[in-house]
Amino acid sequence: MERTLQQYDAVIAECITLFEQKASDYGTAWRILRVSSLTDQVFIKAQRIRTLQQLGESKVDEGIRPELIGIINYAGMALVQLKLGVVDQPDLSTTEAKRALETELKHARELMRRKNHDYGEAWRSMRVSSLVDLILMKLLRIKSIEDQQGRTLVSEGIDANWADIVNYGVFAMIRLEDE
Repeated sequence: MERTLQQYDAVIAECITLFEQKASDYGTAWRILRVSSLTDQVFIKAQRIRTLQQLGESKVDEGIRPELIGIINYAGMALVQLKLGVVDQPDLSTTEAKRALETELKHARELMRRKNHDYGEAWRSMRVSSLVDLILMKLLRIKSIEDQQGRTLVSEGIDANWADIVNYGVFAMIRLEDE
């Protein structure tokens, strides 16, 4: 488990570094995005990974790894939006946005730690393609919950699905490194 936590933290550090660099370039314009828009953005990235895996070739000079970083960061942003709400104008400094993202990613890490204990690191035997499929499934679940205005009868909420997407994205990046 210690190895997993070290690898997990390294992936998250890479994601946060890119987030901070992009926030330096663009500010925190993403704060205006509704969660449903983030859902669609992550869906596009996950679908692109699936297409690249199926076709085995990319016509745009970005591979699977940058898309996974984008998925993790956008999922973290979705968690921030769920907590802070959507705004009409960016309202956070780069530092505040980074801190909010880090907080949500720490919550996802803690969830991973608990689940990883119970599942015995089963994800280490999974294919990257399966992890991407699970991300797509979670996104379809989120879309369904969004279409129902957040109401569920017995299922976990949108936030739990976003945290799982963060964790599946991190697992996929670790599995890519291990291959």
